[in-house]
Amino acid sequence: MRYLHTMVRVKDIDSSLRFYCELFGLEEVRRIENEKGRFTLIFLAAPQDKHAAEADQAPCLELTYNWDPEDYTGGRNFGHLAYEVDDIYAICQKLMDNGVTINRPPRDGHMAFVRSPDGISIEILQKGESLSPQEPWTSMANTGAW
Repeated sequence: MRYLHTMVRVKDIDSSLRFYCELFGLEEVRRIENEKGRFTLIFLAAPQDKHAAEADQAPCLELTYNWDPEDYTGGRNFGHLAYEVDDIYAICQKLMDNGVTINRPPRDGHMAFVRSPDGISIEILQKGESLSPQEPWTSMANTGAW
């Protein structure tokens, strides 16, 4: 058995790709347009997983865009995606500088949560040892739900 992908539905390809690729750092590895089924599938991989994603089609995050408008609710009951990063403070600062709410700040230098434009909860974990606590993160309150 091997892990292939996690699928999340998105309402706006451009805003989702801006979040996941430009701000969060994932990379698009393939795209499928299905005119008959009226959907687009976009597969994303973390930079360190890109080779495996291109060679073996795993592990990936699959963004599914249905061409016919549809409202999606319940992103929270999905649980969350989790990604390990080299510098949790740097990625949280980049996200925050670009208008993304840090729902659970990395006060401990180890873990944070944000949400995608479609309400998918994303856990960000510091690679290796936790970073030393520092401002503004240590005194930043939680915002919303994650």
